[in-house]
Amino acid sequence: MPSAPVSGPDRRLFLSSLLGAAAAAGLSGCAGSSAAASGSPADLSAPLAGKVPPGTSLKIASYQNAQQLQFRLGKFPKLPFTVSDWLNIGAGPDVINAFRARSLDVSTNAGIPPIQAHYQGYDARIVAVGLTRRPNYLFATSPGSDIRTTADFKGRRLAFSQGQAQGVVLLRALKEAGLGYGDVRLVPLTSNQFLTALQSGQVDVAPLGNSQAPAYLKQYGAKGAHTIPTDVVDLLNLLWAPASVLADRAKAAAIAAYIPQWARGQVWQWEHPDEWNREFYVRTQNLSPAQAEAVTRLANKPLFPPRWDEAIAWEQETADLLAEGGFVKKFTVDALFDRRFESLAAKAVPAGYRR
Repeated sequence: MPSAPVSGPDRRLFLSSLLGAAAAAGLSGCAGSSAAASGSPADLSAPLAGKVPPGTSLKIASYQNAQQLQFRLGKFPKLPFTVSDWLNIGAGPDVINAFRARSLDVSTNAGIPPIQAHYQGYDARIVAVGLTRRPNYLFATSPGSDIRTTADFKGRRLAFSQGQAQGVVLLRALKEAGLGYGDVRLVPLTSNQFLTALQSGQVDVAPLGNSQAPAYLKQYGAKGAHTIPTDVVDLLNLLWAPASVLADRAKAAAIAAYIPQWARGQVWQWEHPDEWNREFYVRTQNLSPAQAEAVTRLANKPLFPPRWDEAIAWEQETADLLAEGGFVKKFTVDALFDRRFESLAAKAVPAGYRR
């Protein structure tokens, strides 16, 4: 049954529908405040340990096993700690719930999940930052659509995931098109529901990742589905972890040791597109070689800034945009970044990958 579109100011009901009962319970305890956590925040002022103590382990998110594949193909040195679990998890709401359940220690995400966690009252910090200069999402239409530009979104049903990168890409696209929240109908979904919602006509438009769009168009392009490219970027590709994990000196040292491998893995992928297409997109994602090459042509060169000033400014703009819509409380995002880790990714890669 189609989800009800979002209208009016009842944003908490919308948030609950996205994040489920556990997250909704967290909201009930913090709806009147944007405090980053209940109780005292973790003390993260201690310097990072120089070595990872023996016996240290981490549970790391690796959506569709991409990290393990990068490490294996790139033949990087063995990590100086044990990975007790590689979790196939990527969506922001799922990551937050895994953090709460203590089943995950560190994850890759975009910029919006840390903002969402903060609003829920969960204390987690960003420990590594990559910058995305080119769009990595396209707006796809349902079959038979007459929508051609973002201005045509007015009055239409748009798939919207508040806690994921796709959500902020949509909000920024609306802002660039001069459309307000009252001009469109936001349908609350998580990104793994977008394709089904498009195919069934539940929504008119949904943001799809560059890697998803070719397969969707192959199936529905002949029926009038198409994509609407924009210049809207989701700037941040980041690593983040619960503050409770970072307060553990052994685990914090392990994360510091993981960050260089995380950055080098992305550089290796960029520098070996043919091998990555064959081993990842064709063998694990079931794309054709031509589709894989089309995705790779849209890929972003990995960039790791030695300083996070631009990332923090962008994150603040995103938080303010969400606050304007009533989705979160207004707050200052500086507390989301653990700057003890600031230079580690940039130092691990050649100068051409630092920005």
